[in-house]
Amino acid sequence: RPASPARPTTLRAARMFLVDRLILIGAALLVTGIVSSRLSTRLGLPVLVLFLCIGLMAGAERFGGIVFDDYALAHGIGTLALAVILFDGGLRSSAEAFRTALAPGLTLATAGVVVTAVVTAWIAHGILDLPVFWGLLLGSIVSSTDAAAVLSTLRSRDLHLRRRIAATLEVEGGSNDPMAIFLTVAMLELVLGRIEPGPALVQLFLLQMSVGAVAGVLVGKAAVGAINRVDLDAAGLYPVLATAIALLAFGVASVLGGSGFLSVYLTGIILGNSRLVAQRGIHLFHDGAAWMAQVTMFVLLGLLADPARLVAIAPQGLLLSAVVLFISRPVAVGALLPWFGYRAREIAIISWVGLKGAVPIVLALSPLLLGVEGGETLFDVVFYVVIVSAILQGWSLPPLARLLGVKAPPEPEPPVTLEITSLRHVEGDIVDYTVTPDSRAAGRALRDLRLPDGAVVAMIVRGQRIIPPRGSTRIEPHDHAFLVLGPGVRPLVDRVFGRAGVTRDQLP
Repeated sequence: RPASPARPTTLRAARMFLVDRLILIGAALLVTGIVSSRLSTRLGLPVLVLFLCIGLMAGAERFGGIVFDDYALAHGIGTLALAVILFDGGLRSSAEAFRTALAPGLTLATAGVVVTAVVTAWIAHGILDLPVFWGLLLGSIVSSTDAAAVLSTLRSRDLHLRRRIAATLEVEGGSNDPMAIFLTVAMLELVLGRIEPGPALVQLFLLQMSVGAVAGVLVGKAAVGAINRVDLDAAGLYPVLATAIALLAFGVASVLGGSGFLSVYLTGIILGNSRLVAQRGIHLFHDGAAWMAQVTMFVLLGLLADPARLVAIAPQGLLLSAVVLFISRPVAVGALLPWFGYRAREIAIISWVGLKGAVPIVLALSPLLLGVEGGETLFDVVFYVVIVSAILQGWSLPPLARLLGVKAPPEPEPPVTLEITSLRHVEGDIVDYTVTPDSRAAGRALRDLRLPDGAVVAMIVRGQRIIPPRGSTRIEPHDHAFLVLGPGVRPLVDRVFGRAGVTRDQLP
């Protein structure tokens, strides 16, 4: 066709310029946040709050001047981000944590979420004069805790909690999101008049949870076999395959009317507790992916926030934030955990470790997307709840843990299994042990360790030096010992290189 007038060409050029500008701005925001993260940790400010402030400044007229009010796009990005976060949460959920705190953790993740939502709704009715279903909608949005935010805060402050407390928080934080999401969806249906309270609501709950659970388990089981059997040329494709499987689990459950978020979480649990090809690479990749998803949501929250609206609703927002932190969650935790024999100190710290993360942000976008009356007010209140939770709870957690006496001594990093994907079908492992001062191996020569048949020390790293192993080579504390292990010998070698907290008298 003959050349069209200049207008279409100009529009195409303008769009290309806009895309280039967005890439430049996004990269600049990300680099700024990452470089500044160390400073935020030293100041006691959670890293995610830093990204929220960056989003606010980028959207402020006097600073970045970025106008972003596309709720549909934000909700789509948020849904994808939340699926990635939940999948990573499943990957990191250990079988040990479930054995330690399955019943109390799941009770907090279900009944605890409901109690938190109801108490918040009751008080919000008086503060914001919200109708019943609107108050329950707000309570549902802010009812869940975020495992990623909790773990990030604990790591950044180098804080270790007692095992039962840490396991309870891990199980609750990873599994309460599907319940909060269901409550939010149900309340939206009630607010919009699409469903009536009663049997229809129970049917919706059963459908969401049963289909989501079945889809997640089936896809997870099938994924373990698929990942271990497929022979990929590039090792870097295994994490991408795991991501695709996670999104498949989400999509299958959602299309069938179930909870895609529960499905993707269960798929992550199954993969995370199974022996996989390139397992360490999959974990590292999704740690970074989940972190990026959290960052994306906090930057979006800052971009979507309207400073003028935030100032106007500041008294109500701050008051409701205090309600969630000091009343709703403590009431829920205090009512449920005593039934499982938890002591007052344990209940107090678990009540306080209820940090909010990406989930409330994504859920707060739903009323805006559906045009619910008062949706902007709900979003602004959620903004305050998220930021107050991140700052106040994140900053005060270490001194409170010390005050309550629930800190635990730091555990050494567990031995790392190294992967050689070119030898993926070989039965055995290459394991990196960090030698602790109270390890049986510390201070002994290799010939005196009495390692079992099928275990060979391949390399020792001391500081920046590589030491070729010989029979007379002495293992020193803080050495890294790389061992090649045949089938079945790993438990025995783990005891030889005993972890901190296990005395030599307790070892064979």
